[in-house]
Amino acid sequence: MLIEQIRSDLNDATRARDAATQLTLRSLIAAIQEAQVAGDQAIKLNDDGILTVLKAQAKRRVDAAEAFEAGGAHERGATERAEKVIIEKYLPAALSESDVAAIVDRVMADNGFAKQSDMGKAMKAVNAEVAGRADGRIVADMVKSRLA
Repeated sequence: MLIEQIRSDLNDATRARDAATQLTLRSLIAAIQEAQVAGDQAIKLNDDGILTVLKAQAKRRVDAAEAFEAGGAHERGATERAEKVIIEKYLPAALSESDVAAIVDRVMADNGFAKQSDMGKAMKAVNAEVAGRADGRIVADMVKSRLA
């Protein structure tokens, strides 16, 4: 399971005295544990649930980095981006922009999406294909640009 891999990597980072990796992995474990006890009942997340938490954590790092850099705290922004790189080791490989464009074009052609009113249906179909391996903003921009 993914959580076991993260814990193992935390132990390795501790032995290697890699403070940045330790901090990031500890925050991931805490976020996973928090997600497991959120709600009415505690649950045990499977790997898909853990991947959802990791994607959210990676997105938080990007948002935080952008905010820090906009505020002039470039060093903190760089730290957030470094943490995102550590998190990405546990996420499925991201699709390149050209791969996303090819998927968008194929899905749009296969389903006959051409009008702006098809945006919701097109996004649902494309997101089913990319399965979280692409940034939602990029996907949305590509779909929107292809609708008349």
